[in-house]
Amino acid sequence: MQKSVVVLFLLMSTFLQADDKPAAAATGTTPPVAKKIHTENHINGGTLVDDYQWMREKSNPEVAQYLEAENAYADSVMKSTAALRQKLYDEMVSHIKETDVNVPYKQGDYFYYSRWEKGKQYPILARKKGSTETPEQITIDVNELAKGQTFMSLGAGEVSPDGNLLAYSIDNTGFRQYKLYIRDLRTGKDSAVIAEKVGSVAWAADNQTIFYTVEEDKTKRQYRMYRHNLASGKDEQVFEEPDERFNVGVGRTRSDKFLMLEIGSHTTSEVRYLDSSTPTAEWKLIEPRKQDVEYYADHRGDQFFIRTNDKGRNYRLVSAPVNAPSAANWKEIVPVRPDVMLNGLDVFEDFYVLEERQNALPELTIVNFASGEKKRIAFPEPVYTANPGTNREFKTKAYRYGYQSLITPASVFDYDVEKHTSTLLKQTEVPGGYDPTKYASERVWATAKDGVKVPISVVYRKDLKKADGSNPLYVYSYGSYGIIVPVNFGATRISLLDRGVVMAYAHIRGGGDMGKPWHDAGRMMNKMNTFTDFIAATEHLVANKYGSRDRIAIEGGSAGGLLMGAVTNMRPDLFKVVISHVPFVDVMNTMLDASLPLTVGEYEEWGNPNEKPAYDYMLKYSPYDNLKKASYPAILVKTSFNDSQVMYWEPAKYTAKLRTLKDDKHVLLLKTNMGAGHGGASGRYDRFKEVAFDYAFILTQLGIEGAQGSGDSIVTGK
Repeated sequence: MQKSVVVLFLLMSTFLQADDKPAAAATGTTPPVAKKIHTENHINGGTLVDDYQWMREKSNPEVAQYLEAENAYADSVMKSTAALRQKLYDEMVSHIKETDVNVPYKQGDYFYYSRWEKGKQYPILARKKGSTETPEQITIDVNELAKGQTFMSLGAGEVSPDGNLLAYSIDNTGFRQYKLYIRDLRTGKDSAVIAEKVGSVAWAADNQTIFYTVEEDKTKRQYRMYRHNLASGKDEQVFEEPDERFNVGVGRTRSDKFLMLEIGSHTTSEVRYLDSSTPTAEWKLIEPRKQDVEYYADHRGDQFFIRTNDKGRNYRLVSAPVNAPSAANWKEIVPVRPDVMLNGLDVFEDFYVLEERQNALPELTIVNFASGEKKRIAFPEPVYTANPGTNREFKTKAYRYGYQSLITPASVFDYDVEKHTSTLLKQTEVPGGYDPTKYASERVWATAKDGVKVPISVVYRKDLKKADGSNPLYVYSYGSYGIIVPVNFGATRISLLDRGVVMAYAHIRGGGDMGKPWHDAGRMMNKMNTFTDFIAATEHLVANKYGSRDRIAIEGGSAGGLLMGAVTNMRPDLFKVVISHVPFVDVMNTMLDASLPLTVGEYEEWGNPNEKPAYDYMLKYSPYDNLKKASYPAILVKTSFNDSQVMYWEPAKYTAKLRTLKDDKHVLLLKTNMGAGHGGASGRYDRFKEVAFDYAFILTQLGIEGAQGSGDSIVTGK
């Protein structure tokens, strides 16, 4: 059993140090010194010492005082970069088309789209009836919702089948707790708040009933589903999931015939279904959950089409009759393949699309129901991202998909499933002198510690003098939850590329880049592979002269921030600059506290440290617990006060502890956004300012702050 022992050095006040100094120095010219209150947690034969547990008390004014002192210090250190930050910000803005419109998609009688207006932080959502030539109707102007707010995020946005009503949800704190409203699109009038802490939303066919899920207070998981009737105004609980590992989410099939309730943990799932025309009927179960088996269902005609990993980790495709969909009646369509991950499935009236991954690259394969003919969409570059677009129509001859790469801007295509041709509808315009022919991208493979080959995507200027290995090198990764590191285009990236930085994206184990087995090889008791893969990838890039050993910057966020903390502890000599966003660094204390949001559900990703084998293993890499007396790189830690996923105190505690241990003169900064959540600032211009801050930190620490920037010849001198 867990036993905590708290030793207070002060009896008079728990908020002062032994010499009665404030919790943090108020000056911005010297690093703040956080007070210490010694606590010990004795568990599994070990002792976890934590001098900064007091930072968890969000209502304690000294917590905000400490964070503001760190902000003041960071601003003081970065004051000399003001001109560079402004230049970077101006470059980033110059590379976006500030007034722009996205490609409309058809849903029912309307064409829906979003657009941006110059100077505005948020998109405007709109539609046109019948064709794209009719007058515009604005459905939601997020800028209007954001008036008087420091943060605004639009969550759900589901239009009723008849097109008259819009169910939408918003969060104005960053804590990812959304309030649900119904907007009458005929009048523009909003209802009162329907519900709070809402996640998913789906309409029944009667245009009067919506189903929505809500989060549990303690765990912050989506655990209940309600049915709301607009005519009566009544809400009825339909389902509750008691297992804290599981979340619930409701949606509607593209066929419009069924509503689907997905209930899933990190490793296990089940699906319940309901005919959308009978919203008060009983939800039926396709197949009861089995530990470590996941399945997901779509619909066409009298069949469900089910993607499942019951016979292998990379999933197979089966069908089942709607009137008897249990596993006993599953008929295999696509078998499990050891080298191909079936990532997703889109079902239409006349065809279906397999979303697959092979050799760490995405593939889209169109399969005709009548003929069985298969056509794989061809892509022109060696490293790219391709993904389904917005496809709301069930009866269609066109499949919309997106394509982009490290050098090709986001592009929207329609694929004609009869002619087998792709038509480019739009490629995002990148003004400001961007010329894609000046850049090159490639895929390289590093050899991991255990001999496994790890893919890396690399992009750089073609005129870079790569052969001498003197270039500054930037390496990014994530490596958890089976999440794929996308090889996307980023206009902000141009500012680093044009200053001679080689940029690399490591597809390490723990992510999903090479399928589900790749994820398995970097989670639970295999987690160390994630960190050693990243180190191996970085060393490979240096050995092959992509960058200089003494000019390496690395970046990651959330679980990628765990990666940053772990590899910095393991190899502080390898990296020059580290940027860690909302980092999950206090692994042991967080995972031992089941009262925190997400903890129990995360046992299937990291392990349960209440069990000694997991405790011993997790303790080997937990960044906060492995800080030591050493010379560390220059480090920028960023967090948000309203983060609901990685609480602000993790990076704050990490920074405070590291300040007492590092024996170098390299800068250590903690920057807290006091009015945002896990994703940082919500407005697009505010985000550019945050990125400009990060890039200025990288450039100054790498000694290339004097580079001319976008459009100019490369300057890489120190």
